[in-house]
Amino acid sequence: MIRNALQAISGWGKEVVDFGVAVIMVGVVVDILFPGTTGVVDNIADLIGDFSSQGVAGIIALLLFVTIYNNR
Repeated sequence: MIRNALQAISGWGKEVVDFGVAVIMVGVVVDILFPGTTGVVDNIADLIGDFSSQGVAGIIALLLFVTIYNNR
């Protein structure tokens, strides 16, 4: 019973993350077609800049995040 509940919650979490990624991708496409409309590209650039400003530790954290996301 608990395993079923955890699987259901995990499934919902994955669906929420997938929806969020889809919304971000739509924002990127809209921002590319109509620059400055959503600001998504600027926010992504700022996020990557924050990671890279931390040097090697930031790059490692970014790579770990990407690896974990790709392995789900």
